Amino acid sequence: MPSRDATTHWEGGLQAGTGNVTLDSSNAGQFDVSFPTRAGNPDGQTSPEELLAAAHSACLAMNFSGVLEADNLKPESIDVSAEVTLGPAKGGGFEISGIAITLRAQVPGVDADKFAELAATAEKTCPVSKALAGTTITLDAALA
Repeated sequence: MPSRDATTHWEGGLQAGTGNVTLDSSNAGQFDVSFPTRAGNPDGQTSPEELLAAAHSACLAMNFSGVLEADNLKPESIDVSAEVTLGPAKGGGFEISGIAITLRAQVPGVDADKFAELAATAEKTCPVSKALAGTTITLDAALA
């Protein structure tokens, strides 16, 4: 499997500094970042937490589709959102204190219990979930 990469250029200190992150592999864009917008109002800028949320939601949607197909189920639609929270860390600094995932899907031929079981399997086996295993991740999954 290929690797993917991104680059960040930063100038200045933490509070007054600014930077931009470039999605190098896809060349999909370059996005401004700063600490004040990371810790407060986004004001049109992205943050590491938003990028993690995007990665997690996309990965889980794909993984859930594969888990469903392995069980001979074909989803009509899957919608996943991830809310990544930045908070103070014990001992100073900051940490990603939690990720709340909401998964909704239309899957013909599956009942709520089986859906919940397959959604939990997808979350546990999602590569991004595995990479973020040191963070509290909650899953709210329901048929749409």
